[in-house]
Amino acid sequence: MTSTLGKIGCIALAISLLPTAWAQRRADPLNALEEDQLRDAAQDPATRLKLFVEFARARLASLEQMRADPKVTDRALQTRDRLQDFLDVYDELNDNIDTFVERKSDLRKPLKSVIEADTEFQARLRALKSSADANKTEAKQYDFLLTNVLDAVDAGVQDHRQLLDEQEEAAKHKKK
Repeated sequence: MTSTLGKIGCIALAISLLPTAWAQRRADPLNALEEDQLRDAAQDPATRLKLFVEFARARLASLEQMRADPKVTDRALQTRDRLQDFLDVYDELNDNIDTFVERKSDLRKPLKSVIEADTEFQARLRALKSSADANKTEAKQYDFLLTNVLDAVDAGVQDHRQLLDEQEEAAKHKKK
């Protein structure tokens, strides 16, 4: 009898936690077309990194477009979701850079594009932060995530510039 009650208790607990687990599960921020494009560029760092920059840029454009739409009712939630999508894509960009570095790929040219995009991303995210400061009630729902996204991009800028410098230096020594 005790084991039956224990099993029922475990099942009840599992069922009660199901909605929470379901709500926390995030969809992949990339759509099928984007995944196909990345698959086609699997071995080409320049193309692959360019695609990730485009995808990240598209996520920010979607965020800005949504925020400018006066018909949107759940702006804070949608802002948070779109920021998370941007961060997921940006993290994938960085993971891909790390992978290509491990493979000893020459990333000098694509890194220049990534660094330009980083600067753009910083400006656009800081503009969002400024507008969020104006509407503190709404911003409470996504301010922590926005701060994390800004920190990730700021760290990315430094890492990308340092990597570019290292690769430039290595290329000079190869020529000698």
